[in-house]
Amino acid sequence: MRDLTYPPIIWTALAGFKALGQTFQMSGTDHVPRDGGVLLAYNHVSYVDFIYGGFAAHPSRRLVRFMAKRELFDHQAAGPLMRSLHHIEVDRGEGVASFHTAVDYLRQGEAVGIFPEATISRAMELKEFKTGAVRIAAAAGVPLVPVILWGTQRMLTKDHPRDFSRGKTIAITVGEAMHPTGDDPVGDTAELRRRMSGMLAETIASYPAAEQPPGSWWVPASMGGSAPTLEEAEALDAAEKRERARKRAEKRAKRQSDK
Repeated sequence: MRDLTYPPIIWTALAGFKALGQTFQMSGTDHVPRDGGVLLAYNHVSYVDFIYGGFAAHPSRRLVRFMAKRELFDHQAAGPLMRSLHHIEVDRGEGVASFHTAVDYLRQGEAVGIFPEATISRAMELKEFKTGAVRIAAAAGVPLVPVILWGTQRMLTKDHPRDFSRGKTIAITVGEAMHPTGDDPVGDTAELRRRMSGMLAETIASYPAAEQPPGSWWVPASMGGSAPTLEEAEALDAAEKRERARKRAEKRAKRQSDK
């Protein structure tokens, strides 16, 4: 693919990381192959995970094409940028087109990024995974590489004010590849989640203690933090979904009344 936008975006991001005085704690990046199709599966704790997730493949000199919700592509400013980076539009109501696009990209030798949880985890733990990641990897015949991001939620996530103050550590942990065959997508998805859950626990444990005091809101409740539990987060997600539905209904009603 022809990439006119991606290189300057990377340079800008690297300059931004430096300006923010960020330290990167990275491990396992050699698991990202330097060529050929590969699907990278990420946990999702922040609105900036796309930016930092791509950095996991930087040592291998790969450009990651992320699968992202349609709303980003509909945005007046973000849409043209997303398309210029060859990211993949996902319609949550009808995902067949994005599935086939991702498989096509992978067969062409691209690196594709996916968030199996689909949405940001308020609990900072792994939510339930969709089976799309293992099904896409199996259909394309490519390795599925798990990636854990940690520290990104401290900058920009749900229910908390943004904080781009200097000196944060960003942890990126890349695990060994899985090779789904498509015979058991539910079982393979469970195995992917199991592996990533272990990676997440290890990443949190190795994160600088000085930046992660007991009770921190960005740490899971099960690990001594004050983030919502998975059950509490699920209730918050449901309330958010209802509010979005209400606003959509109001907009539709207003459009009808304006006609």
